[in-house]
This record gives sequence, C-alpha cells and structure tokens, in this order.
Amino acid sequence: MRRIETLVLLSTFTTGILAAESSRPRGVSPEFAKFYKDPNVFTCISNPSITLTPSQINDEYCDCPDGSDEPGTAACTYLSALSPPQPISGTPNTTLALPGYYCKNKGHIPSYVPHSYVNDGVCDYELCCDGSDEWAGVGGTKCEDRCKEIGREWKRLDDLRQKAARTAAKRRMELVGEAQALRAGVEIKIGRLETEIRELERKAADLKIRYEEVERRERGRVVKSAGGKGSKVTVLAGLARARVEELREALVGVVGKRDALRKRVKELEGILATFKEEYNPNFNDEGVKRAVKSWEDYAANKKEEDVSAEDRDLEEISKPDSESEGINWAEWETGDEESDVDALYKFEEYLPAPVRTWVHQKLTDLRILLIENGILADNANSGSESKAVTDARNAYQTVNDDVGIKQTSLGDLKNDLEKEYGPDDIFRALKGTCVSKDSGEYEYELCWMDQTKQKSKKGGGHTGMGNFVRFDKTTVDEEIGADGKGLGSGERMVLMYENGQHCWNGPNRQTTVVLACAEKDEIWKVVEQEKCMYRMDVGTPAACDKEKKSGGGEKKDEL
Repeated sequence: MRRIETLVLLSTFTTGILAAESSRPRGVSPEFAKFYKDPNVFTCISNPSITLTPSQINDEYCDCPDGSDEPGTAACTYLSALSPPQPISGTPNTTLALPGYYCKNKGHIPSYVPHSYVNDGVCDYELCCDGSDEWAGVGGTKCEDRCKEIGREWKRLDDLRQKAARTAAKRRMELVGEAQALRAGVEIKIGRLETEIRELERKAADLKIRYEEVERRERGRVVKSAGGKGSKVTVLAGLARARVEELREALVGVVGKRDALRKRVKELEGILATFKEEYNPNFNDEGVKRAVKSWEDYAANKKEEDVSAEDRDLEEISKPDSESEGINWAEWETGDEESDVDALYKFEEYLPAPVRTWVHQKLTDLRILLIENGILADNANSGSESKAVTDARNAYQTVNDDVGIKQTSLGDLKNDLEKEYGPDDIFRALKGTCVSKDSGEYEYELCWMDQTKQKSKKGGGHTGMGNFVRFDKTTVDEEIGADGKGLGSGERMVLMYENGQHCWNGPNRQTTVVLACAEKDEIWKVVEQEKCMYRMDVGTPAACDKEKKSGGGEKKDEL
C-alpha cells in the first residue's frame, strides 16, 4: 500500500523537478530537490540560519541539526531513530528533515529506506531494489540492481490485483442492484398492504354495524321456538307438519286393515258359495236350509262397488310430501327468524326516509326500554344465539382478524425498511446467505445479518458465536499477504455479532467481523482474542469502496 501511494505521488511531480534530478545529491528525492539546487550554498532545511557549502553534503559528517546535509549517508542517524520507511507523502520526522534515503528503483516503484539502512552491508531489495543504499560496498557487499525482475513480478501480481479489484467492483454493483430491487419490493408490499388494510377496515366497519343491528334486533324477539329458532309461524308450521305426519301414518294403518278384511270376506264368500253348490237339498235339515236361503238373499242383493277412485285417493294421501303434491312445508319452515316486534312495526317501511329514521330510532329505544324493564324478553341473554347473530358476528370477526394479521405484517415490513443494511443498503442482498471456513477441528460459519457459528467436525451440535446486532468501524494496520488477502491498513467496516451461546465460566460469546474488499465472500482468519471473544477477518465485495480506484495507479519508471 505504501509503495502504491509513493508511486502515485511521484507521478505528479512537475517537469522542472524531474529535470533537476541529475544534479541532486545521492539519497534526495524529487520532492526535496529544490533545497539542493543552489550550486554555491546549501541551507539546512529546518534551520535556514545555518548555511553550508555544497561540498559538505554527504561528507559523512552531520553539520545540520536536522540531518538534511546527509541525505545519502547514515551519519545523522544518531539524531533520531527513524520509524519504518515513510511514504513520500508522509510527514517528515520531527528531528530529521528527510523521511529517509531515497531509492530511485528504476523499473519499479521509488521508495525510502531509513538512513540507518544505508551501507549496513545488507541488500534491502524489498525497499531498495536497485541496491543503491549499499553504494559504499561495506564489507565487500555488492547489491545488484534487481528492479526489472522485481518490477516484472510486481506487475504480474498487480495485474492480478487489478483484475480481482475489477471483478469485486462489478460484483459490488450487482449486489447494490439486487439490494435496490429488494428494497423496492418491500416498498411495493407496504403499499399493497396499506391499500388492503384500508379496504378491510371499511369492510370490517360495515360488518360491525350489521352485526350490532342483528344483535339489537334479536333483543326485541318475544317468542322463540323450542329449538331456539323460528318465529311463531315457523313454530306452528312445524307442529302442523308433525300432526299431519301422524294422521297419514294412522290412515296408512287403517287402509291396511281394510284390505285385510276384504280378503277375509272374499274367502268366506267363496266358502259359502261352495257350500250352496255342494249341499244335498233332499237332506231335511232346517238349519242348513235357512243358511242356504240367507246366502241366496245376500248374493241377490250384493252390488259391485267401484272402489278404484277411492283407493287412488287414499294411496295419494298416504304418500310422503316428497312423493306427492301436498303442502310445501319449506315455504313455512324457513331458517329466517323474524322478530314479532319487527313484524309489528313494519309500518315504518312505508314512511318517508327522514321520518322513517326518526321513528326507527324511537322504536328501537322503546324496545330496549321495554326489555330493560322486563316487559319484553331479552333474548341476548337467553343462553342460545340465533344463526343470524352467529353468522354476522363470525363474518365481522373474520375480517377484523385479517386486518390484525395484515397490520402485523405491515409493521414487520416497515421495520425492515428502516433497518440499517450498510452502505447503499448492500447487505440486504446478502441477508441470509452464509460463508464458512474449515479450520482444523472446527468449521466456522458466518451468516450475513443473522449469526455466526462454530461447528465441531467430530459430530454433535454447533455453538452460537453471536447474533447480528449492529454495524461499527475500526482502524487496522496489517500487512496484506502475497495472495492479496488481508485487512491492510485504514478504517474498516465491522459487523458486531453478540449474545451468542453462554461460555462456561465466562460471558456470552460474541464475534467481531472485520471486513475488507475482496473478489468474493470468504473468511480469511478466525482468532479468539479473549475468552469467548472472537474476531473474524472476512473479505467481501460488499466492503469495497465504490469510489476507490482499483490497484492504486500504473507503475512508472523514474525519469
């Protein structure tokens, strides 16, 4: 990262400064060349009252209190130990005027090395690939220029980083688009639910009025059937039907007896007719003669009866209602219940609308007054409820319950819309998706906006390491690995997962998830910083800065 910043700053120097490079002393960068351009005199950078001759520059003797007269030697390192190499843009050390020894590194990236590294007998190729910091060859050390080789490898890796950065940027744009679409979907659902709720509330209000009217009407009922249903007409119709059924059954019994008697009469007639034909008239028996004479008189006076019409009538009457054209009981035995008081006061329907409303209210008040004074029956407390009241109440309650369910869903959606999902709402697109890492004995899992887990690979359940509660930020200063994975340095986004599974003899587990820009979602490292307090380093395109340039610019050779 420091090398990239150095490269960017070097590429912005003016042509005048670059042209003066050939005359500047060893170890001086183009940034400080202006202080060394006078061929006759040199003024200490931080102490302008002190002037030196150009021959005193890099003479291995520290003449300036700020060490600016020894840019290419280690003579002034005793003034102040310089911290690790600073970028060109860095603020100079408070004692030393120069940030370090400047390595041109042609073919790669210019850089500073601490003055203490100059002529120390070590080739510091990671900072000074041209080997110019060992110009004196102390102890026979000779550092060859490897900038082309190192620059070529850096370029190869930088191309990979650039490609990964472009892929990450593209994926980030896709996630933002998905998040926006999801947010728009939530907004559409909210609008639709609000419309549905308004319509259901109006319907519920109408049904409530209807229910109250039916219930109030029931309170004015005087007579109820034995089963708790029907007006007096319905009751009478039910009794009449039952009585008719009894009579029909009795008639069917009588007809059956009649038919049996007819059969017996025919049998007796047949016996007597046979007796008349077969008896001996010469047998002088007065009893027999009288019997034969009676049969002859009976037969002479017998008339054939036309019973066919009567039989048809009796047969038709004996049929059930469903098979005959009898009384249509359905017209009388209706499920509708009519209050007797309502029937009494139906005349109000013939009144003009304004008068009808006034009369209706007065009659209702009168009816309730009569009920309260015990004159009319209060059927609301009779222990049984009419079907009309039950249906009206159920219809109102169903719609009212539906309103409650939809209002709960609406509240959940509004809360989700107000919930923080990171920059550009980007983590809305990742919500619920998970990424895991195999770490020997355990497998660690991160589910975005949900929870973190530690799963044992030896079987058994998992351990909850925390539930997502909020976004946060932290500042890090770490190296990025050769594979390009790592947090680097600077401010990083943090996801806090807290209130996990309780730790034995300790607190509830929690995980600090530190994010860095990466080509794909990936857990890089999991460490237990304190007991049951974990830190998880994670790469994701969602953490990429949408305005940050990938790679840090092109590599330029120093001219």
